[in-house]
Amino acid sequence: MRSFTYHRATDVPGALRAITAEPNAKFLGGGTNLVDLMRATVERPDAIVDISRLPLTEVEELPDGGLRIGALVRNSALAAHPLVRTRYPVLTQAVLAGASAQLRNMATVGGNLLQRTRCPYFYDPASACNKREPGAGCDALGGFNRGHAILGTGEACIATHPSDLCVALAALDATIEVESLRGIRRLPITEFHRLPGDTPSVETELAADELITAVELPPLPFAVNSRYRKVRDRASYAFALVSVAAALEVQDQTITSVRLALGGVAGKPWRAHEAERSLLGSPATDPSFTTAADAELTTAIGRDHNTFKIDLARRTIVATLRQLTTTLTP
Repeated sequence: MRSFTYHRATDVPGALRAITAEPNAKFLGGGTNLVDLMRATVERPDAIVDISRLPLTEVEELPDGGLRIGALVRNSALAAHPLVRTRYPVLTQAVLAGASAQLRNMATVGGNLLQRTRCPYFYDPASACNKREPGAGCDALGGFNRGHAILGTGEACIATHPSDLCVALAALDATIEVESLRGIRRLPITEFHRLPGDTPSVETELAADELITAVELPPLPFAVNSRYRKVRDRASYAFALVSVAAALEVQDQTITSVRLALGGVAGKPWRAHEAERSLLGSPATDPSFTTAADAELTTAIGRDHNTFKIDLARRTIVATLRQLTTTLTP
């Protein structure tokens, strides 16, 4: 790890001034991803701005019934919060499905939004990676790509976004609040992360001088019937091969409201808009669920080692929706 300067911010304006004072500076929250990347020399900041003491640690109920989640709320605290557990159970389940208890105690909501891919070629400086070094190429295309993306891919990058939390936030229509010295702006989470396209090194719409300050969840009454399902190689501390976050409302055996997002399949949390359109107004049955999954996966592309993910995603979508249907009170 190379040398860098360190500044501890005590308030948001001070943090923003510090980040603009150094052209190659990074914010440090929990550090569970950034520190690892610095050790691997993938991230090489000249300055660190420690924001861990900022007053962004509360989960607050909004007047409309939604929630405002401070960017420095620890993942473990978010999962345990009573309003999250009762109104948005998919969020609690997604957090608990990710990492270890020790990491969840350190990791922050804002940091989770910004965590980088776990593609092994990205972490290996000896490998070609357009995300790490623009223009270098992508060794995953012809390499071992079992865990890589099947949706939204191109020839520049097929890495997947690793977050469980972000998949649930995408299904819940979350909004990301960011602040800079220029002011505050809000971005829907579905527009916050970027697909790789021709510039895979640019992963979000966040500017270098902007700080995530909060995540807001809208009131979504039917989200009480929601679930996160994660398929992985082992039950503990493994990233998703495929994951599904879903919320469902059914009246008279007909789907009246639905939210669906996928993880482990794309370079960003994948909101399943085609599946949602297919499901609305359809009977809450396995054939409807399968038709919706097929509609979403029409554009999926498998590589040498990950074609199985297409069918795995289909079956995981169906199983998740079936489970939500069976838990409804007649």
